[in-house]
Amino acid sequence: MKMTSLKACLLASAVATFGVVGAAYAADNVPAELSDALAGKLKGTKITAFGPFTAGDEVRFNDTMKAFEEATGIDIQYEGSKQFEATIATRSDAGNPPDIADFPQPGLLANFAKAGKLVDLSASKDYFLQQYIPSWVDMATKAGKDGKPGIYGVWERVNVKSLVWYPKKAFDDAGYKVPTTWDELQKLQDQIVSDGDTPWCVGIESGAATGWPATDWLEEMMLRTTSLENYDAWTEGKLPFASPEVKKAAETFGKIWLDDKNVYGGRKGIVSTSFGDAPGPMFAEPPKCWLHKQGNFIAAFFPEKAKAGVDYSFFYLPGIDPAYGKPVEVGGDIWGAFNDRPEVRALMQYFAKAEHLKSWLAVGGAIAPQKDVDLKWYVNDVDRGVAEVLGGATSVRFDGSDLMPGEVGAGSFWKEMTAWISGTEDLDTALKNIDASWPKK
Repeated sequence: MKMTSLKACLLASAVATFGVVGAAYAADNVPAELSDALAGKLKGTKITAFGPFTAGDEVRFNDTMKAFEEATGIDIQYEGSKQFEATIATRSDAGNPPDIADFPQPGLLANFAKAGKLVDLSASKDYFLQQYIPSWVDMATKAGKDGKPGIYGVWERVNVKSLVWYPKKAFDDAGYKVPTTWDELQKLQDQIVSDGDTPWCVGIESGAATGWPATDWLEEMMLRTTSLENYDAWTEGKLPFASPEVKKAAETFGKIWLDDKNVYGGRKGIVSTSFGDAPGPMFAEPPKCWLHKQGNFIAAFFPEKAKAGVDYSFFYLPGIDPAYGKPVEVGGDIWGAFNDRPEVRALMQYFAKAEHLKSWLAVGGAIAPQKDVDLKWYVNDVDRGVAEVLGGATSVRFDGSDLMPGEVGAGSFWKEMTAWISGTEDLDTALKNIDASWPKK
């Protein structure tokens, strides 16, 4: 793609987002660094990039950079490693960090921001708010070395967790309707039970990581029963697990999980069933369970012959309290910059344009969080549908356990949720034990 055509894409995106009248304003809002890059003023410069994706994902990332490189003359040199977390720390400590790095967890990015290692991108805040709904900018805002908040990251591609999968053909044949509210979901659940069947397919077994699907459910309920401020305070350790807000969220999904008639295999089956095997009974004839909440990655565990839109589909896990709108829980990649040069800022600004992901969306496996994405760019109906769910969100928050210290988010949180679900501990004990594991400051 030549420089002129890339500029045309940026302008076309502005027209789509703001309308013809606002196009000039939107075009003027493109930051100076990106504008200079597209004008060829930064030609011949180089940017080193480091991240966790390798193999096929590395190829797809490099493909997304080709248009930018051709349009600007800037050379992007990407290096991937499966030992990203350890390697980025070592390189930073040695004073040899890459220009930019792709963090799979915003909590890790926050650590580098607090240590004063990352560039504050707040000068581009208006541009970022043009490109994302405010939640994404909120989640990229971290405390710097001086304790003051700054924008230390740019979201590139994400995955969506707030989805409920169902066996479409059997579902339609049974006369069931996709629920759009929590009340409708509860009525559907009760209807399935009254028909003599089991509503939910649930499994949380995952080897040493057993329990993580339960943490996702608690996070979903937190987003639906209390404020974003409380969710953020909870993930930061400022709102205890034993608080009324967190207990209420746990009890909300506990009413589903702990009633044997609601879950295939009952309460004991939840703990002994692998998360990847959990949706399997949904594809039996007739289905042994009808609903499975999991992120968009779970389709890879479905039977090989199962066809999207025919044998299965999905819907958004409805909100509970209208006061909290339509929240969506996500995972994803956020880029941070270690070095402050015009070409580095230009690339970070370019990441905020969905246009740069077009080639990746065309092969599948990525969802764009930017507002200017065109649903026609998605290669399949599943990705397109997931993107529509994300596009309809009134707020977005990252997986809570991934934001917590490792000993909590990937330790006691998993363990204590498993103990509660299995019945070896009551909820109050489990929540207090998680609080006790939080590292002392």
